Amino acid sequence: MENETELYQHYRLMEQAIQYIEANVSRQPELHEIASAIGLSEYHFQRVFTRWAGISPKRFLQFLTREHAKELLDRSENLLNTTHQVGLSSLGRLHDLFVATEAVTPGEYKSRGAGVHIRYGIHPSPFGKCLIATTERGICHLGFVDGSEGKAIDNLAQHWKLADMAEDYAATAALVTRIFSEGMPDSPLKLHLRGTNFQIKVWEALLNIQTGAVTTYGHIAAQIGKPLATRAVGTAVGDNPIAYLIPCHRVIRKSGEFGNYLYGSARKKAILVKELSV
Repeated sequence: MENETELYQHYRLMEQAIQYIEANVSRQPELHEIASAIGLSEYHFQRVFTRWAGISPKRFLQFLTREHAKELLDRSENLLNTTHQVGLSSLGRLHDLFVATEAVTPGEYKSRGAGVHIRYGIHPSPFGKCLIATTERGICHLGFVDGSEGKAIDNLAQHWKLADMAEDYAATAALVTRIFSEGMPDSPLKLHLRGTNFQIKVWEALLNIQTGAVTTYGHIAAQIGKPLATRAVGTAVGDNPIAYLIPCHRVIRKSGEFGNYLYGSARKKAILVKELSV
């Protein structure tokens, strides 16, 4: 167990490492180079960084590279120019980076939903008004609406900036009826998910939680093979785009507290109580 002095020393070293990686991300520095810059052996740096951050230095470098690439693509850089500016050797490596960390290709990220047709509607549910949206591939959004309906729709559009969006009350009403009817839907509902590989793994783990049961963030982290990533799991749970169907409301804190919920702790408790009575 690390004492306070060791924790502080490790933090200062990791701070230096992060600053070095950020300053040199366009060169894609090797592990030994980063370790040498902060005066550690490659092995010791790998161990300390992974323990402190919950991810390896390589994964952190991938994250910074991806975020830089996203900034460039948002400024309408073409894919090849973006590849060179973030220090990758080929367009194929940029493709692999986005598929591994965003679960979309660079072109799909840049298109922001172009060519996707979204139908949406706001409907009553047993837990208040909800906004549901669907594409040809399945349900892409389900959230509860408190306050401005227009703001809820704007938030949906922000995630699908170039998609063709149309209100379709009749089609989406049928989906809401199936989702909130007593018992299981008569046939599986298809979901259209966009997220990083890590987020997808977390959301898949949520789908395995049985109705009427609860689990913890730590258990989810262990289940997906990332026992040190409890905080990252919490963030991924909070980013769940399809509430209720992907049951993030079934995750509680290790202490037994209900914890946070995007749509309010009272609604989280109401859903869980309803599920326990089924």
